[in-house]
Amino acid sequence: MDHADITTEEVLKRYIPWETYMSAKLITETHLQLLRRYDKKSASQRAALLDEDGPAFVRVFMNILSDVSKEETVEYVLALIDEMLAGNLFIQDKSSKILTLIVSAHPKVQDGLVPNGESSHSKSKISNTDMVLNGLLDWLCSQLKTPSHPNRSVPMAINCLAILLREPWVRISFIQSDGVKLIIPLISPASSQQSIQLLYETCLCIWLLSYYDAAVDYLATTRVLPRLVEVVKGSTKEKVVRVIMLTLLNLLPKAACGAQMIDLGLPQIVQSLKAQAWSDEDLLGALNQLEDGLKEHIKTLSSFDKYKQKVLQGHLDWYPMHKDPGFWHENITNFEENDFQILRVLITILDTSSDPTALSVACYDLSQFIQYHPAGRIMVSDLKAKDQVMKLMNHENAEVTRHALLCIQRLFLGAKYASLLQS
Repeated sequence: MDHADITTEEVLKRYIPWETYMSAKLITETHLQLLRRYDKKSASQRAALLDEDGPAFVRVFMNILSDVSKEETVEYVLALIDEMLAGNLFIQDKSSKILTLIVSAHPKVQDGLVPNGESSHSKSKISNTDMVLNGLLDWLCSQLKTPSHPNRSVPMAINCLAILLREPWVRISFIQSDGVKLIIPLISPASSQQSIQLLYETCLCIWLLSYYDAAVDYLATTRVLPRLVEVVKGSTKEKVVRVIMLTLLNLLPKAACGAQMIDLGLPQIVQSLKAQAWSDEDLLGALNQLEDGLKEHIKTLSSFDKYKQKVLQGHLDWYPMHKDPGFWHENITNFEENDFQILRVLITILDTSSDPTALSVACYDLSQFIQYHPAGRIMVSDLKAKDQVMKLMNHENAEVTRHALLCIQRLFLGAKYASLLQS
């Protein structure tokens, strides 16, 4: 059998000469006695021993994995620990945490050399490390899907993932195992200390994933941003706010994420957070960087070409440029292009659209055109927009009514007095 394809069952059939390790002073006599009691026993006998003195056996395994470098022995102990995940809640909890620490610290082989420079069977080491990792990730995901314990299994799984995902190679496996979708629902406002810790560690997992491009691409298609923003709006726990801000900072360069953050009102939230008394320097730095980054995104999203594209497509929504005075100051003459094409399309939307948001935005933009263009009132009147706007003053949607009223007021009063009504 190819050593790279060996299974856990095959590993557990090996005979390990524990006495040799005691002679070499790599394990103590007490450790040897424990190993003799445990090794090669039936599953029921092992379960009884772990129930009786689980921590002692855990310490033995940790000692071996710390001090013994022989590949076959390391694989054997990893297989023993892997088997523990089928045990009771205590055993599962301890075993999963130990496995997590072992896997995250296990040296990755590169070019046939382990970190200490020794030559090794690289394919074997990669295969067995990945075997343990994939088994552990599958088990952690199963605990998120169907917890063994209603209150303890999910926090246990998230705690392990928050450690494992520090390793870039683990992030790849986690994405491949489709685990991200299982942790996003856990991002929600928390009140108790236990739930705050779970929330923090869940956000920590998202932050670690935000350093991996494939994970960022996936996160951009989920509701993770609305959830993160909702949490940070009401959280006073500094470590939770910090990890969310750092996550958002990593996601900001992704164009779709930046636009969504602005739509979610993050610029205003960041300003509000900056006004609070935080002591964490990382948090303060992230807030400043995020504020600057969001401003740059608003400038990009406020270009007239993007505005024109949205209007011509009929996709009117409250994008940043609509309420950005700088956009209107800088681009008002662009509305004259193609015989006031954009203005005509806005008026057509008033007549044909049934979407309250599109109608509200069209009324608002017409009122802004009246406000900023020297001949705004005359142009809108000549294009017969008044009748269309007047009809919307009786619309069932309050927002449509409000913006239609503002537009009519500016149309009747003219640019000279329009600034008095600017919202």
